[in-house]
Amino acid sequence: MPLEHPWLSDAAYRTRRDTIAALAAGAGVQPATITYLPSENEVWATVQTALESALEYHACAEILDARARLSLAADRVEQLEALSDRLEPMTGFRYEAVPGLVSKEEFFGALARRRFLSTQFVRHPDWPHYTPEPDVIHEVIGHATCLAVPQLAELHCLAGEAMTRVERAETRQFISDVFWFSGEFGVVREYGQWKAYGAGLLSSVGELSWFASHATIRPLDPLQMGRTTYDITSYQPTLFGADSLDQLVDVVGGFFSTVSDETPLWPRNG
Repeated sequence: MPLEHPWLSDAAYRTRRDTIAALAAGAGVQPATITYLPSENEVWATVQTALESALEYHACAEILDARARLSLAADRVEQLEALSDRLEPMTGFRYEAVPGLVSKEEFFGALARRRFLSTQFVRHPDWPHYTPEPDVIHEVIGHATCLAVPQLAELHCLAGEAMTRVERAETRQFISDVFWFSGEFGVVREYGQWKAYGAGLLSSVGELSWFASHATIRPLDPLQMGRTTYDITSYQPTLFGADSLDQLVDVVGGFFSTVSDETPLWPRNG
C-alpha cells in the first residue's frame, strides 16, 4: 500500500475503521447491522454517482443488468444481510462479515459454499474513487454485482472449490492469481470493445475509466494469467479478455475445475 494512503495518518479514521471491524460477526454468522455515519454514506453516494455513467460506458451488458436487478442503494451503505436476501434467490450467494483481509484459504473456502466474506468499513473520504484495501464499496458494488450474474457466480464458486481441493501453497497462490485476472480484473469483448466484469474494475471509477485506453488486453489463458505478476496498489497495465462470459466459464472455470497439485504451472512471467 502506498505510504501516502490517507488512512495511515488519520487517527480518527483508523479508530472508526477498527470499531466497525470489531463488529464483524465472522464466517457462518449473520452480519451485524452497522449504523453508518453521514460522512460514510456520503462516500458511498459519491462513488455510486460517479460509477453510474462510468459503468454505462465501460461495463458489460450482464453487469448492467445485474446492477439493475440488485438495485443497490444510491445514498447509503448497503447492509450485508439485506443485500444477501436479494442476492441469494438470484445465484445462491450470501454475505458474511469479517474484520479485514483473511487468508486465501478462508476466503476461497467460503466461495466454495457460496458465501462471500466481506468487510463493512468504508474507504477514506479523501480517496473515494480508488482504494487498494477491500472496503465495503468494493465488496458490494464490485463483487455483489458480479455475484448476481450466473456465470460469474459460478466462476467464484469454481475458484473456491479449486482452492479447497489442492494442498500445495504454490498451487493455491496460482489459483488466487488466476482469480485476480478474472474475478477481480476481468474484461470481455462486446461488439468489438472491451467491457469490464471484474469486481476490482467495477468498484474503481478511476481504473474503470483508465483501462480501456491504457491496459494491454491479452487473450484468455489461465496459465499465462497465473504466471503474470501484478501490483495491488496500482492500476493494472495487463488484463486478460474473454470473448463472452460463457467462454470465461468454459476456459477459466474449466481450469478451476481440473487444476491439481500435479498440474504444471510454472515458471512465472515478468
